[in-house]
Amino acid sequence: MNKDYKTLADRKNEYLAYEGTEVITWCGGCGNYGIQKALERALVLEGIKPKNTLFCYDIGCHGNGSDKIGDKTVYTLHGLHGRVIPVAGGAAVANSNIKVIAEGGDGGTMSEGVNHLVHAVRSDYPMVFILHNNENYGLTTGQASACTRQGRPMNGSPDGVISPPMNCCDFALGLNPSFVARTFSGDVKHMTDILRAALRHNGFAFVEIMQVCPTYNRATPQEWYLERINYLKTTPKTIEAARKACADLDQKISVGILYQDKKMPNYLERLVNRQGVKTTSVEEVGRVDIKGLLKQFE
Repeated sequence: MNKDYKTLADRKNEYLAYEGTEVITWCGGCGNYGIQKALERALVLEGIKPKNTLFCYDIGCHGNGSDKIGDKTVYTLHGLHGRVIPVAGGAAVANSNIKVIAEGGDGGTMSEGVNHLVHAVRSDYPMVFILHNNENYGLTTGQASACTRQGRPMNGSPDGVISPPMNCCDFALGLNPSFVARTFSGDVKHMTDILRAALRHNGFAFVEIMQVCPTYNRATPQEWYLERINYLKTTPKTIEAARKACADLDQKISVGILYQDKKMPNYLERLVNRQGVKTTSVEEVGRVDIKGLLKQFE
């Protein structure tokens, strides 16, 4: 437990601060409930106070949590579809004193925003990114995403999806990442442990959460995942071993920390012009007298 929390009462108060007061409107049985609770628990257990967090949400069912988590105590941003990563990355680079957590769905992340994911991984921005993978565009009533399983009928593709699904973790592992993990929305304890590790990581922490969608993706309910989840006992030591471990999406779906490089310098640590600088970019912003500059245009 972080030294800032001296008693259980301290932790309880911080947890309640993350809770929020707005009524949650996700469908009954949605994986978002467990994900949000796991994230709140992870933040409290890591001693990260609400005032030191920034939550950035993409468009999607998960994004409906933007005004639900700590609505009176934390900073939140609800972005454009597929564009949450660059906004969150900019915030993380501008102010390394706050913990930036971005969340996106498989639709916006692996289609419209896949280019942003590519460069966030390779640049290694110091932030956490949570990918909600429910294998469909749930907010727009269940169209197929890049992660929907081949052959599955969906709204907009009633004859079945013709292309094989993207393996999100394998995709990220192909970009020389510093942290890739996978967990399951039906196991709050495991999600909490994985998110705690992601919050501690000094770089871009990519966390895929295999998420149930009881309304629009009934082919993979909670029971389907429970029969196939494989908990990794150790973290693979190489990217090649990690890609092998996460390859199966049908019968033995491995969850855990798939790969972590604790020695890789993150984006800020690579910047030559920031080496030795102890202030953040936002701390360096101030008023500048430009009267002299303007005189040359008179």
